[in-house]
Amino acid sequence: MALFKKRTVGKPGEWYYCLEHKKVEEGPECPSKNRFGPYGSREEASHAMETARERNEEWETDPKWHDAPKSDETPD
Repeated sequence: MALFKKRTVGKPGEWYYCLEHKKVEEGPECPSKNRFGPYGSREEASHAMETARERNEEWETDPKWHDAPKSDETPD
């Protein structure tokens, strides 16, 4: 018998997108490693994958991320 029961973290009224089940969930249904959120509404959570794609695109095309090394720096 386990001494400590693992519980998901979250509150009812918070919305999450479950990556395992590919669905929107309210409150702590799945472990945090399998979800995006919390979001303020079901609608926001339903667009979680789209939001993640947009943020990834912004990050990958950020000119600060792909700076050329300065003349006194050597690339890794």
